Amino acid sequence: MSNTVVILNPAARSEKAKRWRARVESVARGCVICATSRAGEAEALARHAAEEGFEKIVAAGGDGTINEVVNGLAGSNAALGLLPIGTMNVFATELGLPAHDLQLCWNIIQGENTRLVDLPSANGKYFVQLAGVGLDAQVVKETSLTLKRNFGPLSYLISAAQIAARQPPRLFLESENTSIEEGSFVLVGNGRLYGGPFPFFKHAIIDDGLFDVIAFKQLGYLEIIKYLQDVVFSSEIRVPEIEYFQTRRLRVTSDSEVPVELDGELVGSCPVEFQVQERTLRVLVPAPQS
Repeated sequence: MSNTVVILNPAARSEKAKRWRARVESVARGCVICATSRAGEAEALARHAAEEGFEKIVAAGGDGTINEVVNGLAGSNAALGLLPIGTMNVFATELGLPAHDLQLCWNIIQGENTRLVDLPSANGKYFVQLAGVGLDAQVVKETSLTLKRNFGPLSYLISAAQIAARQPPRLFLESENTSIEEGSFVLVGNGRLYGGPFPFFKHAIIDDGLFDVIAFKQLGYLEIIKYLQDVVFSSEIRVPEIEYFQTRRLRVTSDSEVPVELDGELVGSCPVEFQVQERTLRVLVPAPQS
């Protein structure tokens, strides 16, 4: 498998990380394994591997690692492989990978079955699964690393409770397919899932050339949090305060500083321009069941 490189996050600092590294090394025997030591390094390693001609570039980590690796290999002919480790692996779940079985995931990487999926971007930075403008990005911004380590996904809810009493921003939306011009929180999906196993974007298909957008109209944060449950648990969104639409382009601006997150990582703030390249990213996936 000399055509394959594995980019592993994080480098072995904690005991848990050492165990993950040992597991990855045991399944990926004979492959080049590069461990990252800081944020942003996975992207540089992936770019270098693509330039060196590696055919398969494997992201061993969570959604943040996958995001970096994709930004590094975008535009090359390399295929993306996934070894889901860590807390959140929404993209791996979306693609039907057996998220907790590294050996099975490695067998898929060794196979040749690939799928071309859409590659969305925000202000030129690629993401694979989802983006958020407003509430969830604010939560990511204010959730300390310590809190994340101690409480995991729960930490976001704790932070959300802290900012829920604030006045939400005014976001202005421009797109060919929406009737809504102003909102207070916007979620953009490439696939169906958001924040774990929750199918937020009911009509999303990962290779249809479209974004799925959920825009919350002028609502306070507490109301938004209440409506989020409706979005998750109902099959269709019927409340007038939420608009669901599909589009190829979207521009979100604001008259205040509003943060933007891509795949759970903070990337900056408004204004933000979303675009999508249809079926551009090659991903190694399970072979179809005969």
